[in-house]
Amino acid sequence: MSYKSLPKIELHIHLDCSLSYNVVKKLRPEITIQEYNQNFKAGASCYSLNHYIQCADNAISLMQTKESLELVLEDFFDQLVEDNVIYCEIRFAPLLHIEKNLNSMEVVDILCKKMNQLSKKTGIITGLILCTLRHYSKSQSMETVKLVNEFYDKGVVGFDIAADEAGFPIDNHISAFEYAQYNKLNCTAHAGEAMGAESVWETINKLKPKRIGHGVRSIEDEKLIDFILENNYHLEVCPTSNIKTKTFESINKHTIDKLFKKNISLSVNTDGRTISDVNLNEEYHKLSNSFGWSVQQLKQCNLNAIDHAFTTDNNKELLRQEINRAY
Repeated sequence: MSYKSLPKIELHIHLDCSLSYNVVKKLRPEITIQEYNQNFKAGASCYSLNHYIQCADNAISLMQTKESLELVLEDFFDQLVEDNVIYCEIRFAPLLHIEKNLNSMEVVDILCKKMNQLSKKTGIITGLILCTLRHYSKSQSMETVKLVNEFYDKGVVGFDIAADEAGFPIDNHISAFEYAQYNKLNCTAHAGEAMGAESVWETINKLKPKRIGHGVRSIEDEKLIDFILENNYHLEVCPTSNIKTKTFESINKHTIDKLFKKNISLSVNTDGRTISDVNLNEEYHKLSNSFGWSVQQLKQCNLNAIDHAFTTDNNKELLRQEINRAY
C-alpha cells in the first residue's frame, strides 16, 4: 500500500540536512545533479555519524543570508506538503549560520517569521528546535539556550544537543540545560546512536531532557529500558539515518521493532531528508517490509509523537483527531 496519503508527524529533522536539488540549484546554479548527489547525500561510502554530519557542511555554507535561509525553508515546507506531514519540529543550530553578515539572533528571527508565515499558508503546525553542538564551548551553548528563551513564544519550541556524540563529552553543556530546566524550556538530546546505552544514561542524568534523539542502542541495557518505560521517555527514531551512519548494518538489524514491542514510546523520523535520501512515506514502507508493521503500528508511533510533541494541548487534540480519522 501507499502511505503517501496518510497524515504524518515528524519530531526529528534537521533543516540543514534536508535541502532538495531544486533549492541547491537556485543557490548554486552551476551545480549538477551528480555533484549534488555526491556532496549533499550520504552515499554507500558513508562510514560513521561524523561522516554523515560532514555532508551537512555543504548545505550550511549555502545558508548564510536572509534570502538563502528563507528559500531553504520554503523548499523544506514543499517537501513536508508532498509527504503529507501535518506537524513538524524543525531543528537547526543558529550559530552555524553567522559566517557572513547575520548574528545568531537575526538567524532565529528570520526563520521564526518565515516559518510562521509558511505554517499559516500550508496549515502545517510547526515549531523550531535550536541545537547546541557537542564540540561547542560552554558560552556557545548558553548563547543558544538563551535564544530558545528569547523566541519561545515566537515559534521556537525547544532546545537540543546534536553532533559528534562519540568525540566530545557532555560537560560543557550541563549549565545550558540547567538554564533550560530553570526557565521551563522543552528539551530533547541526541544520545544512544554513535555510543551505547551508557550515553543515554549520562544524557538523562546530566541533561534531563524529555525526549531522546535516536536512543536506539538503549536496548543494550535492560535496566535502561525499564527506566525509559517507567519515566515515559520518548525516543525519536530515525531508521534510515541509523543505517547510513553504520549504527546498524541493515534495516533488518535495526532495534526499532524490539523497542516497539517493549512498549517504548517512539516515533519514526527522517533525521535529514537529503542526507538520508528518504521521506516518511519511504520510512513507513521499510518498516512494513522489514518487520511486517501494519498501519496500526504506524498510527501508534504518530500518536506517541503527538503525546510528546512540544506544542499546546489544543494542537495535540486537533492532531490526534486527524490521525485517528485517517488511520
